[in-house]
Amino acid sequence: MKPLLSKLPGMGQTIFGEMTALALETGSLNLGQGYPDYSPPAALIHAIHHAMLENLNQYAPMQGLPVLREVIAGRMQTQHGRAYDVQQEITVTSGATEALMSSILALVHPGDEVILLDPAYDVYEPAVQLAGGQAVRVPMRAPNAEQDRFTLDWDRIADAVHAKTRMIILNFPSNPSCITLKDSDLDALETLMKRFPDLLLLSDEAYEHIVFDEHHQISPISRETLAARTVFISSFGKTFHATGWKIGFCCAPRAIMNEIRKVHQFMVYSVSTPMQAGIARFMQADDGTIAGLSAFYQKKRDRLRDGLLTTRLRPLHSEGTFFLLVDTSALGRHDAKELVIQMTHKVGVTAIPVATFYRDPGSPEASHGLLRLCFAKRDVTLDQAVERLQKL
Repeated sequence: MKPLLSKLPGMGQTIFGEMTALALETGSLNLGQGYPDYSPPAALIHAIHHAMLENLNQYAPMQGLPVLREVIAGRMQTQHGRAYDVQQEITVTSGATEALMSSILALVHPGDEVILLDPAYDVYEPAVQLAGGQAVRVPMRAPNAEQDRFTLDWDRIADAVHAKTRMIILNFPSNPSCITLKDSDLDALETLMKRFPDLLLLSDEAYEHIVFDEHHQISPISRETLAARTVFISSFGKTFHATGWKIGFCCAPRAIMNEIRKVHQFMVYSVSTPMQAGIARFMQADDGTIAGLSAFYQKKRDRLRDGLLTTRLRPLHSEGTFFLLVDTSALGRHDAKELVIQMTHKVGVTAIPVATFYRDPGSPEASHGLLRLCFAKRDVTLDQAVERLQKL
């Protein structure tokens, strides 16, 4: 038998799998992988259980249960001021990841280029490769002594776009950079899109309901010209503390969604029926869970940030998501991944090196030594982590 020809050469275990395995092996507090250590709302679990007892246990329609798509349409109108057709423009997916994969496989063709903003979530480039496209990585400006957060370099982004560019992938609130879009970013994006009428946007907004300091989520779909060429993706797992359920959705204009559904139907066909029914019922009751999500997580962000001020790790500002970045320069020059391994063994706290979200973790752009910490944890977990990090 000939050696297998890999479609993803050089791709091994993700940094999340590697660090989580290390945390389990050592009994470390895992602030690396982004999942809560607490349960979803009890009323939501009850609603899903009730759906199972009602025998809503067989295949759902390929595009998702109508009742859930109607709830999503209402939320999109309320949250973003955008009306989507329930029948033709909304699809329930097996998590945001499947929405990303189906969208990229449907819309990116061999030879197309796709702009990714470094540091970029690790799903994007493999999906582009599987579609036969080429990922073009454009780094953000890294934090420095004057600026305690990442910023977008629109001149550099514009220079990377040309006739072969098919798509720009956005992720705001951003994992891992923890920043949000501003109105000025949408201005720059509109200018760029006018120059390239066939350019598409994929907007990964899995953390759309987690935005801090009384700001609100700014999405490309809030502008008519951008919404006409944007695939919007979100995640119920992030919203309802249930990452293991893998329920998400995407919204897009009819012609674009038609192509996405062609891939979705052969990738998973449909997703868990009782989960969809339970989520729809829970959202119809509207107990304030979504409205209170930003405040809920801001308390956790502030708790971890304030605790870290007593350590040698300098917390940077997090505008959204349930992550916070830390500057490790007070610990001296080091390889960020090696530092995470040492932290895990020596003090029992596991993080994720931000450098691994770049194509080349050894590049000058990735040499900032930042680590990503997840604060979607119980207060006792965060306090224990701070106590341990004080020993660095």
